Amino acid sequence: MSDQISIRKVFEGPATRKQMFSLFDRHAKRPTRGQDEPTALYAGEWFEISEAEHDYMFEILPPLWIRGSMFAMREFMTGLVTSVFFALRIDGALRHFHGYCDLSDRGSVEAMRVAIIDRESRPVRSMTRDERLEHIWSTTAEAYRGYAGDRWPRALQGKRTMMIWSNGKGAILKLLDDLTDDEIAGKLPVQFRQLPDAVAA
Repeated sequence: MSDQISIRKVFEGPATRKQMFSLFDRHAKRPTRGQDEPTALYAGEWFEISEAEHDYMFEILPPLWIRGSMFAMREFMTGLVTSVFFALRIDGALRHFHGYCDLSDRGSVEAMRVAIIDRESRPVRSMTRDERLEHIWSTTAEAYRGYAGDRWPRALQGKRTMMIWSNGKGAILKLLDDLTDDEIAGKLPVQFRQLPDAVAA
């Protein structure tokens, strides 16, 4: 994959069908939609799905291609970025994943496959700070997340924002990247709050 594309997990745990369709276009409400080149926004994103969702997507349309335990959708998200679905055996269990790969890069699919296996083969379940922030963004209702507008300093405009509750201040708007550890914990589901920090790959 291109050095400019980072491979990143954007949701913790297997997504339900509703969550899966929401995750397909997490960036739909960005203010630059229709004016930007969004390849870098989508390419490299991945998350886990169930076998049922994997099989459902396989049956929607004839795949663009099938390679062993992987297949690609023939409908592209943007440019040459499309959905690739993986069935991977990790620690003896068959698991299923969706990733956005830029097919203009011949190595993108294999890089994604290797990255998923590496990330999910870690002996202790954990989350990096970036994975926590991406999970929060992926699961927060659109009414409570957005993008910094023209009231923000120019250098911050367009960055992702999050509405949080602050003792004494009520609801306040913060940049997603500026959430404190306590604020992140407050936004995560209970079962993820105590996961140890993972070292980013």
